[in-house]
Amino acid sequence: MALDPAPLRALRVLDLSTGVAGPYAARVLREAGAEVLKLEEPLGDPMRDWSASYKALPPGEDAGLFQFLNAGKQGVPCDLTTADGLEILGKLAAEADILIENFGPLGFAERKLGSLQDDHPHLSIVSISWWGHEGPWATRPANEWTLQAAIGMTARRGYPERGPVACGGRFGEWSAGSCAAVAALAAVQSARQTGRGDHVDLSVFESMLLCMTQYHTLDGQFRPELLPAYVECPSIERTSDGWVGLACVTPPQWEAFCEMMGRPDWAENPKLVSADERMKIRDTLHRDIIEWMAARTTEEVIEAAALRRIPVAPVGDGTNFSEMEQMVARGLLEDAPGGFLQPRPPIRLHGIERMPLEAAPARHPKPGAGFSSPRKVAETAISTGAKPLSGIRILDLSAFWAGPMCTSTLAALGADVIKVEAGKRPDGMRFVNTMPLENFWEAGSIFHGANLGKRGITIALDSEEGADLFLRLVADADIVVENYSVRVMEQFGFTLERLQSINPRLTLVRMPSWGLDGPWRDRVGFAMTIEQSCGLAWISGYEDRPLTVNVCDSVGALHTTCGILMALEDTRRTGRGRLLEVPLVEPGLTIGADLIIEASRGNEIPREANRGPLGTPQGCFQTSDGEWVALSVETDVQWKAFAQAADKPDWASRREWQTSAGRRKDQALIETELASWASAHAGPEAEQILIDAGVPASIAVNAHRVLPHPQLEARGFLEDFEHIFTGRMHYPTLPWRPKFAADGWYESPPPTLGQHNREVLSASLGLSPDELDSLEEQGVISSKLG
Repeated sequence: MALDPAPLRALRVLDLSTGVAGPYAARVLREAGAEVLKLEEPLGDPMRDWSASYKALPPGEDAGLFQFLNAGKQGVPCDLTTADGLEILGKLAAEADILIENFGPLGFAERKLGSLQDDHPHLSIVSISWWGHEGPWATRPANEWTLQAAIGMTARRGYPERGPVACGGRFGEWSAGSCAAVAALAAVQSARQTGRGDHVDLSVFESMLLCMTQYHTLDGQFRPELLPAYVECPSIERTSDGWVGLACVTPPQWEAFCEMMGRPDWAENPKLVSADERMKIRDTLHRDIIEWMAARTTEEVIEAAALRRIPVAPVGDGTNFSEMEQMVARGLLEDAPGGFLQPRPPIRLHGIERMPLEAAPARHPKPGAGFSSPRKVAETAISTGAKPLSGIRILDLSAFWAGPMCTSTLAALGADVIKVEAGKRPDGMRFVNTMPLENFWEAGSIFHGANLGKRGITIALDSEEGADLFLRLVADADIVVENYSVRVMEQFGFTLERLQSINPRLTLVRMPSWGLDGPWRDRVGFAMTIEQSCGLAWISGYEDRPLTVNVCDSVGALHTTCGILMALEDTRRTGRGRLLEVPLVEPGLTIGADLIIEASRGNEIPREANRGPLGTPQGCFQTSDGEWVALSVETDVQWKAFAQAADKPDWASRREWQTSAGRRKDQALIETELASWASAHAGPEAEQILIDAGVPASIAVNAHRVLPHPQLEARGFLEDFEHIFTGRMHYPTLPWRPKFAADGWYESPPPTLGQHNREVLSASLGLSPDELDSLEEQGVISSKLG
């Protein structure tokens, strides 16, 4: 069967960015067919020489992660500090749709990039910076690691007696890159409607708040007490022959785990349904868990847990992916042109061609390269400036976090999202992190955060009448999104063929944990399970214990959002819908690409607690007032400036500490010195000394104390809504600022259960009040739990 062209083949992108976030956003577009030119200044992208394994590269060879991020792009030398460089950029901008950059607010101004849109009004610019271009903290020193402390993630992770511990990897930057890809695609659609491009100002800090916390800024309003340090129980456990990853998110999963362990008394304690309550007696629980696991192999634990539908997976360490039958059966890893293994593209539009595997641009490319053929940008009439997805209708069957976050993002972009739940079994996130209210299922902070801007209805899909109602709604929908276990849609009879027989333009979006086929297709999986299997947890945590990272739901949501925007572009061109498949495991593998790449080259990425390749020294140190300050010295210049500001001239003058390599050899001694220095200062004072010296630093803020925050207030990241049960709340939105959202991202707070039954079913299906009453009496629809 012939495959159709990739949906973004007409899109042209200029990638001026370095690092992870910008290049990854451009890669996502390239994988869907866009033509991408990578413009490099004379010093080149530092990622060419960067490796998380600390291994030196052969002369002239590019790092594997650089090659992965920039595969398929064409290199263009361009010195933007010169008139010739600006002329080259101007000529290319005349034919481009999107420009991606991360020079920061000062670098953006120095290179006069703002004037590009005066000359080329069709062009959209996506600017990625740590804090955003506007606001009082716009130029404040930061990196991904210190931002983890600023969002409350570092203080939340780990055991209290061992101190806070950040995630390994650069997952915040991958998250920001995923956000930037969505922002770019939305900007393209907006430019098509208005005839004018946009300058999209994206904050990595806000991206990480959205993606790496469980809506803790909102949860702190629901439950104002301090949020304690936390490790799931059970989680990553030693077996007789290795490690296994488990998760107990729902009460049935915890009960099944207790039964598997032979501990019915645990199940009889109602408090232990809560993961936070289990954390309080973790030592007691863990003694029995350690003993039980140590008596069994990893495969035996997996078999027992999977039989009980407990989320479970082997723990990936970079070397054992070829032993995981699901990854082998679905071909999730492939050979890259650079001679290493890499994850395949995570977004799969069925029936669409894949772009060929191509190398990244070489160092020092020849000048004169450009887009494949000249193109004059079409002038279009200016419209009213509606949001890019205005007029698009989405039926949202998804639950928990990844699916709802995806559809809430689409609602922010203007889509009419109708959330479909069952009165007897609504979205499970309604029951997590709730306020102590009579209607507690209307007061779950994660549910609130992931369901803004939607209308909510209830339908008993397992009834004949309910299935008929849903299929009638399909007739006017553009997208159906679901993240059930694979077998559920077939049990309802909602196959792609049946849905498209009603509406050929419909795209069915499926977000299973492991994929629609393969030996693990029917296994239950949550974000923690994905992080365990993909190796993200392996490089995070203490040296003797890996910890999950809390990012796969949100990253899966953003990749699915990208896939939907691509699918809508394909439908605009062809008039047909598609099957879109984005299993959670595949974005998980993608953001852990450096582990896969390095392992295939025989290198190991160490798990180092708070140390890491971004800075030396890098760590979390307790201050005199009991706070912890996170610091990351990225350069030798920063080290000297910090030594002077700290009144420690011997730190700067000591010859072996004047280079990053020398400081790395003496990390333990330097950390002892830093611990002593920090203990003599209060947290805010220590933080300010570091910031004034130009060193990325942050107090490890409690996640429930991030708000109020001057940068978030200045940029309008929070929007206020009055909810019928919880009152007025400050809701986190999206981490970029386009023109079309100048008046706000969302139209409404999250829906109560069945809130819009009558509104939607009468307007869309023409049901009368008597018919709606009858459906309520039969239990087909309901606005009550149960």
